[in-house]
Amino acid sequence: MSIRHGLLALLERGPRYGSQLRTEFESRTGSTWPLNVGQVYTTLNRLERDGMVAQGGEDAAGHTLYTITDSGCAELRTWFEKPVDRTSPARDELAIKLAMAVGAPGVDIRNVIQSQRRHTVKAMQDYTRLKAQALLAVEGGGARERDDVAWLLVLEQLIFQTEAEARWLDHCESRLIRLSATAATAGTGASAGTSSPSAPAASSAPPASAASATSATSATPNVPTAPRTSAS
Repeated sequence: MSIRHGLLALLERGPRYGSQLRTEFESRTGSTWPLNVGQVYTTLNRLERDGMVAQGGEDAAGHTLYTITDSGCAELRTWFEKPVDRTSPARDELAIKLAMAVGAPGVDIRNVIQSQRRHTVKAMQDYTRLKAQALLAVEGGGARERDDVAWLLVLEQLIFQTEAEARWLDHCESRLIRLSATAATAGTGASAGTSSPSAPAASSAPPASAASATSATSATPNVPTAPRTSAS
């Protein structure tokens, strides 16, 4: 997350002091990515070092104000115009966890998937409730309309993200079941082939491991889909 660019965007609207920037940043994003004051001032110091912001006196309460420079405005314009780079994705803890769980001793990866699915669906439902509140605030208008619209966009991104995660977890479980069935079938065929060249063909009934995997899947609760509404 680019905190520096977020602060530059807020400073473009006028001089601000550190705790004010933190409050406005969290208001705009619904505190999805909370900041602490120390983090804000550390970022401001780096922006000042890079010539993108400058101290611009104090307000009536004695707070040091920061203003954006021409260099900072140019950096902000570049950030808005340049697509977010997806060629080096951020580390995803869930993807790493499932990757490490494959073949790990004493770990039932299907239990890991089902536990995460329950958490993901709960988060999706919570985001959907918050979205309904944000829509009411936007439709009601008011002094904070800009922040309410920004928060609505963030919420919709979180909803789409959790929907995609739930679908991916379903896919992972289906993939593991197919691989388990394939491995069991191959093992049965190899065993039958070594016993006798003229051994009868293997039964068409599914292997025990595949049947148990299918049973586990049928017990998995369906993933509800959050209501989709147009961002417009």
